[in-house]
Amino acid sequence: MTPRISPDRRQLRAALAGPVLWLALCGAPVLALEAVPGSPVGATAAAFPLLAVAVLVRGRWPLVALALPVAPSLAITLDLFTVAYSPALAVFGYLAGVRLPRARPALWCFAGLAAGALPLTAVVGRTVWPWFSFLLTLLINVVLPWLLGRYRRQYAELVRTGWQLAARMEREARAVAERTRLRERTRIAGDMHDSLGHDLALIALRAGALELAPELSAEHRAAAGELRAAAGSATERLAEIIGVLRTDDEGAPRLPAGESIPRLVERARASGMTVTLEQPDDAAGDGLPAMTGHALHRVVQESLTNAAKHAPGAAVRVRITREAEELAVTVTTHPARPAGPAPAPVSGGSGLVGLDERVRLAGGALRAGPAPDGGFTVSARLPTSGGTPATPLRGTETSATGRELAHARQQVRRRLRQTLAVPFALLAALVVLMGLCHLLTPSWTVLERQSYDRLRPGDARSRVESVLPFLALDAPPDGTPPPPPGRSCVYYGVSPDSADAYELCFAGDRLATKRVARERPRR
Repeated sequence: MTPRISPDRRQLRAALAGPVLWLALCGAPVLALEAVPGSPVGATAAAFPLLAVAVLVRGRWPLVALALPVAPSLAITLDLFTVAYSPALAVFGYLAGVRLPRARPALWCFAGLAAGALPLTAVVGRTVWPWFSFLLTLLINVVLPWLLGRYRRQYAELVRTGWQLAARMEREARAVAERTRLRERTRIAGDMHDSLGHDLALIALRAGALELAPELSAEHRAAAGELRAAAGSATERLAEIIGVLRTDDEGAPRLPAGESIPRLVERARASGMTVTLEQPDDAAGDGLPAMTGHALHRVVQESLTNAAKHAPGAAVRVRITREAEELAVTVTTHPARPAGPAPAPVSGGSGLVGLDERVRLAGGALRAGPAPDGGFTVSARLPTSGGTPATPLRGTETSATGRELAHARQQVRRRLRQTLAVPFALLAALVVLMGLCHLLTPSWTVLERQSYDRLRPGDARSRVESVLPFLALDAPPDGTPPPPPGRSCVYYGVSPDSADAYELCFAGDRLATKRVARERPRR
């Protein structure tokens, strides 16, 4: 059982959660300032106030909290992967998945970041390859934590909905079971009416015979007449009471009164069923209490009815054994075919509830479930000398609830598979896009020979860039030495099929040198 937390402690935890989270996230910027050389001090130091704002708005505007670390991360590197802000992006991505009820706003946010990063990397870096690094970082460092947070939210919602549904189904099952038990008790009352009415009729008949006997005195004949009238009146009152208890849709009994188990089995065989009866002589129904005899008959009757309804053509075995103080009956329905499904108990489970009530009121216990061979078994143990009602079974009440909970678990598994499949699908799409870009970009980074020849050292950067292609190569040819200190170099293709490149090095805003960089084999 989960321990309950007092409201004061809950408020204290909520108040401390924000400062603790901010202190934990500030550890990464401190580490970047001390251990990462060349890290921009301004963009890294801005993490402290930005993370504080993000922590404050994480509950009401989770996407705003997620977007705040993105801008300084891009200021540090176009790849988005930074020591100072990567933990914050993962944490706020996870919190966005937990707090956002719908996925569409987050997806639009991710799509906007990806679309906005493309022109940024193309204009600032003059190459598209940092954009693919940006997408990979966004996928692993933001989208994947968001998916995990969303899965946690969906799982919690499904569990909560499942328990609410379980409580509702439990209440409905109890109501159905109670109605079924009341109907079964009415049937029992009807059975008692049949037997008691018969006995009362015999008493009235014998009293009438005594009333007409000539050898009796007038006083005794009057007493016999009173006895006959009382028996007739009791029979009428019993019929009236049973008529009130009986429901409108319940007709008169259709089974022969006092029908034995062998006769019941013979009627089932006559209808086309394959029924085997194993009943030793000492297990006969003679001498049993009325409630036990009726319960025994009802167990066999209901089991044969279920077998005919849910497993037509299946072989049924009825086995009755008798011990010193107990009578055991087992009805096993074997599968109609080796791989066939086991027969269902009854539609809705109300038959087993009524059967359980009948056996319980007789002082016995009922068990029902699948057989080892794939069939279905109903077994009951009944007292041979009467008994007190046993505790009612609860298995049939919770069967519908179990099905609903199983459906909820299937939904959780399906959502988990979707959560795992989305990152792999996005990664595969990214790989395909990178392959296409690798095939197309060589023709977009070629500098024409005439344009290269017109360039002169000392030209302004603006004039040089006016004749350059929109995109540059992402890396120089193999074996190219690094640029001299104080200079920045860019490389453009000589031709789509050549591994050589034009090297243009700038010193400030002026073109310092230009040359053709030849690819050299690595040693």
